Amino acid sequence: MAIKALIIDDEPLAQNVIKQYALKIPFLEITGACNDAICAQKFIHENEVDLLFLDINMPKLSGISFLKTLNRRPLVIFTTAYSEYALEAYELNAIDYLKKPFSFERFFKAFSRAEELFLLKNKQETTAESNKDVNDFLFIKANKKTIKVKFSDISYIEGLGDYIKIHLNTEKIVTNLSMKKIFSLLPEDQFYRTHKSFIIAVDKIESLEGNMVSISGEKLPIGNSYRSDFFDYIKRFTAD
Repeated sequence: MAIKALIIDDEPLAQNVIKQYALKIPFLEITGACNDAICAQKFIHENEVDLLFLDINMPKLSGISFLKTLNRRPLVIFTTAYSEYALEAYELNAIDYLKKPFSFERFFKAFSRAEELFLLKNKQETTAESNKDVNDFLFIKANKKTIKVKFSDISYIEGLGDYIKIHLNTEKIVTNLSMKKIFSLLPEDQFYRTHKSFIIAVDKIESLEGNMVSISGEKLPIGNSYRSDFFDYIKRFTAD
């Protein structure tokens, strides 16, 4: 499985160096290159990106400031001519900090660290994917403890930026997970995403009216981009 990487650097020469180095590594695929953070934001939104080679001093928005805007961050290797940002880069959980000019050996060492984390992450997600079909629950870390949550107790899940709020029958749990991540852990036949900020338990639906769905006494919006697929899904259970 190749690691899909995006180069973000306003220097064409620096981009070319990374591209040439990447050609020597079979499991690294450069899928794009951007000169600034605005281009990068659009690319990440529209494409799968596992790894960023990110410069720091760039026009419009610095690499560090850009990274802070991402809710879900790919793996990051900073590439820069300046050493004074190293501490802040590592505080943002960067894999490595390459000071220009860097050799292929140094580049390969940084990539190897990224590859190790990438493979570990995919192994964990694969395990979670297989487990969700067997178990009727998952464990959620919240309030400095690990809480067992049964799927049957979930009414809906609300996105709150970098966090989610899980609405249960008797309580609410807030935890640091993305909507994409929690949705991947849920049984597909029991839960449906109706909005960028809401995942609902299908068996908890009380009624549908316009662009709203009622669950546990709450009216939740159905997003325009989700509406068609959701109502096609609901038709499977509708008596004509």
